[in-house]
Amino acid sequence: MLEEKLTKYKELLVLGICGVVIGIVVGALDTGFGKVLLFVTELRERYFIPLIIFLPAAGVLAVRLYRWDEGKCIKGMGLIFQVGHGDEDRIPLRLIPLTVLGTWITHLFGGSAGREGVAVQIGATFSHWVGRKIKVKNSSRIFLVTGMAAGFAGLFETPIAACFFALEVLTAGTLEYSALFPAIAASFTASTVSKALELEKFHYDLSAKLPLDAPFVVKLIIIGILFGLVGSMFAHGLAVMKSKLGKIFPDPVKKAVIIGSLLAMLFILLGMGRYSGLGTNLISDGFHGGHISSWDWILKLILTIITIAAGFQGGEVTPLFAIGTSLGAAIAGVLGLPVEFVAAMGYAAVFGSATNTLLAPVFIGAEIFGYSYMPYFFMVCCVAYLCNGDRSIYTAQKKLYNIRLLDK
Repeated sequence: MLEEKLTKYKELLVLGICGVVIGIVVGALDTGFGKVLLFVTELRERYFIPLIIFLPAAGVLAVRLYRWDEGKCIKGMGLIFQVGHGDEDRIPLRLIPLTVLGTWITHLFGGSAGREGVAVQIGATFSHWVGRKIKVKNSSRIFLVTGMAAGFAGLFETPIAACFFALEVLTAGTLEYSALFPAIAASFTASTVSKALELEKFHYDLSAKLPLDAPFVVKLIIIGILFGLVGSMFAHGLAVMKSKLGKIFPDPVKKAVIIGSLLAMLFILLGMGRYSGLGTNLISDGFHGGHISSWDWILKLILTIITIAAGFQGGEVTPLFAIGTSLGAAIAGVLGLPVEFVAAMGYAAVFGSATNTLLAPVFIGAEIFGYSYMPYFFMVCCVAYLCNGDRSIYTAQKKLYNIRLLDK
């Protein structure tokens, strides 16, 4: 009995040390990726027209890059989930340069996409490579979750949210507690490293004073339902668009040229690049008194779905933040609530609804906007989670009840 306990403590110590090492490496990689992405964004904003016309060619280039890989890495986050569920056993290290280069190309030439998918893939790929060299029980899944936490934390510098995101996203309705300790070590280390290396972080201190009375609670429920439906709409729309474009354009090169050309025209006509890139301009406008139109959220949603479905690389989370922020800012006046408060609720809840996660959005709201508002984030994100129809942008995500049915 004593020997078994000592073995477990030894394994825990090894996992903790590995978590710190993974956090250091992934935090540095995230910082490099993030800083270049910011530079690419500035370049696109400065030379928007000369660059946007090459968006179709950028799509073709991305397709060519992934063809070099023989098909496995093109799955992106899907591959991460397949390894997490035991359907695949290996993540090639070349996934890191492929997804990084593909995302830089998307953003340079004006596509609407995010960045978290890249960060999570960086973390998961490196951590999985480390895990293959460490002999502990269930090492593949533990190291995968650890790397996902490090990748998310290194990019957004929200270590608690990152930890819970990695623990709950693979299988909705359950937490991967076996990876808890190394995930905590990796996420806090990665966040500390990226902060020390001065990677830009979004933070906003809410200052609204709000009474927790019956009318206010009703309003929280209403916005929670709305944000849940919008997150669900994004996840469902992305899945449908990917399927339809795949059937219409079986040749990915042809798809990149035709849809890329359509997107280029739309980005020019709809605000001259207002909806290109991450959507941080919409987030800034929502929290700093900029102009937010009532249609900003839906245009960002549609153009992001088309960009990702067309095969351009990037993530979805930062655009989800932008969609939630702009929707919240647009409806705040109707509800008689402070703009920045509803925008903050949307920032967290739409992300949670679209990813089918609960704890991660609650903590990302608290870490970015202040822990004193955590009860509000909890209520709104719970309602949004219940209203999302069990949909997720990660189609390979498993559901706890499905697993139980299979077990029976």
